Amino acid sequence: MSNESKITTKALLDKADSLFNGNEYEASRAIYIQAMEQANKNKENSELTEAYSMIARTYLVLDKKEEGRPWIQKAEKIANSKDPLGWSRYLGVRGRFEWKDKELDKATATFKEMYNYCSGRKLYERAIDAAHMVAITGKPEEQIEWGKKGLKEAEEGTVTRWLGPLWNNLGATYEDMGRYKEALDAYLKAREFHWRYGDEKNKLIADWAVGHAYRLNGDNASAEKWLRPVLAWCERIGETEFEGLTNRELGEIELSRPSPDMALSYFLKAEEKLRQAGMPEWDSAGFAKLQNQIAELSKKTK
Repeated sequence: MSNESKITTKALLDKADSLFNGNEYEASRAIYIQAMEQANKNKENSELTEAYSMIARTYLVLDKKEEGRPWIQKAEKIANSKDPLGWSRYLGVRGRFEWKDKELDKATATFKEMYNYCSGRKLYERAIDAAHMVAITGKPEEQIEWGKKGLKEAEEGTVTRWLGPLWNNLGATYEDMGRYKEALDAYLKAREFHWRYGDEKNKLIADWAVGHAYRLNGDNASAEKWLRPVLAWCERIGETEFEGLTNRELGEIELSRPSPDMALSYFLKAEEKLRQAGMPEWDSAGFAKLQNQIAELSKKTK
């Protein structure tokens, strides 16, 4: 095996990763398959493990779990803990299959194993990914601890692209626990990093989260100062989902005043935009709640 061919396989994996991270899943799969063929030819076990694992993940992320399963099974047969990149990649994808199979305890154990393995080897991005996934699959009491572990790895490894998402996830965890002041603090921190390192949509969502958190804390004046510019921003760039969510937030503010006519107007706009954005599929309970609010307000405003 020549150095040149090894670089070629790694370069293929890097190229595929770049496409995958840009949400170009089908295109990334084609390159991962090239990497698989190259690694197979050169008997590069670590690279082959990575390629098999990521081919599996390209199916999983598109909700084609059963098409991806044979590929993670191929990775499982050859994965070796002496290959840091291959082994860590395999664990990350195996854990995601366990998560999607609703085996949360098993997935959490896999991601903890991945974190310990990567953290000890200064594989910062993969340690962060593992901690981030424990914060999703773990029990509520684990989520804050593991969110903070991810932040520690991101800071130590200066992995700047993760700082915004990790602070955002920590804010969401606090929010789910009803700890709204801490949620606001985390969302403000997330905004700082999203505005420093993120793209336009990252920045928009960060501003929305801050406005949303101010509303949860009962500070409607501050909430409006954040949310009204976000609404105009969404309308300008055609961001349907967050246009709907922002209208819903403004409706909640009007409802608390109380100003039922204005609330109904915002909720109707929210329903229109969130239906377009597919909310009945990805949050049927939230959409049903919005429709119930509209029905109740419609009775009162007649």
